[in-house]
Amino acid sequence: MGDLIFLEILQGIRDDREYRTTKQSLMTLDPLEMFGKDMPEKCAENYRALRKKGITIRKTTDVIIATYCIKQKLPLLFTDRDFIPFADHLGLVSALPET
Repeated sequence: MGDLIFLEILQGIRDDREYRTTKQSLMTLDPLEMFGKDMPEKCAENYRALRKKGITIRKTTDVIIATYCIKQKLPLLFTDRDFIPFADHLGLVSALPET
C-alpha cells in the first residue's frame, strides 16, 4: 500500500477503535514510498497538463497518488472525482469494475 494512501485512509477515521483496527490491518500490507526522487517534477508536469485543459485538482495528495499509479502502471481503486481527469487525459487506469 502506498504511504500516502495509508495516510489518507487513517486521517479520515474519527472513531478511535476503528482507527486502531484499520491501522493494524493496513500495516500487514507491504509499504510503498510514493513520493520519491523523480516524483515532484512528474507531479508538477501532470498538474500543469490538466490546468492547461482547464482542470484544477483540489488536493496535492491526489496528484501524487495518480502520478505514482500512472508511472508504475498500477490501477487505482477510487471514487474521488479528482482522479477522473487523470484517467481521461493522462492514462490512469481505474480498478473499478466497468458497469
